[in-house]
Amino acid sequence: MKLDFGGAAEDYARYHPDFPVEYYRRLAVLGVGLAGQRVADLGTGTGSVARAFADLGCDVWAVDPSEPLLREARRIDRQRDVRNRYVLGRAERTGLPGGFFDVVVAARCWHLLDRQEAAAEARRILAPGGSLVIGHFDRVRPSPSGVLEATQTLVERFNPEWRENPAVELGHGAGLYPSWTLDVADVGFVDIETFSFDVAVGYSHDGWCGRTRSSAGVGAALPPQRVRELEADLRRLLAERFPQDPLFVRHRAFAVSCRAP
Repeated sequence: MKLDFGGAAEDYARYHPDFPVEYYRRLAVLGVGLAGQRVADLGTGTGSVARAFADLGCDVWAVDPSEPLLREARRIDRQRDVRNRYVLGRAERTGLPGGFFDVVVAARCWHLLDRQEAAAEARRILAPGGSLVIGHFDRVRPSPSGVLEATQTLVERFNPEWRENPAVELGHGAGLYPSWTLDVADVGFVDIETFSFDVAVGYSHDGWCGRTRSSAGVGAALPPQRVRELEADLRRLLAERFPQDPLFVRHRAFAVSCRAP
């Protein structure tokens, strides 16, 4: 399935929740996100993780293959007086200088990449001893309200291909990805560690519709008319079965951390 997040750039920036502060605290214990570090953010999207590292005092280069997403990232940066460098390119072939970075991060995108190529590219651009962090933060089952499961059923009705897509389990499963440790081990990374923790994220009905619109199986995969039809059905579903506001949905933060030899 071909995915294009460009048309959902504004929704993506507005409705995808940021990684919790605790995520960056745990990375700091691992020596990641320290002031002055040179950081490459692969698959930056609308730049939320890049801005978080900039706020920590890091010097950030951020890469994404979607110009609309990068335009949205630059727009938000201007509003917040952030000065990151954005590069149009693929995580698997960034064009960034080799051996230059202290940290490479790939957040909420690893499942969409050629993982072996992306891991090899991360090692190429890292300085010896530099850190790679692969992170994910998304909804996981079971959700306290049940709205996640009902919404997923609706999405699969509008987009049957999504039922067979491996990202479905990524976005709505256990939220733990041990195979990613093999991706980095296979290209020579060492000192591999993982961590995870859960948080409950609250969504208004508008927020949940926006989060659904901007998801890979909807806004990045369906034509605009089908997205509008799906949203109309989703709003009816929320009104009938989930009138509470906000809706609380379990999210899991997960990370693989490792070091270039």
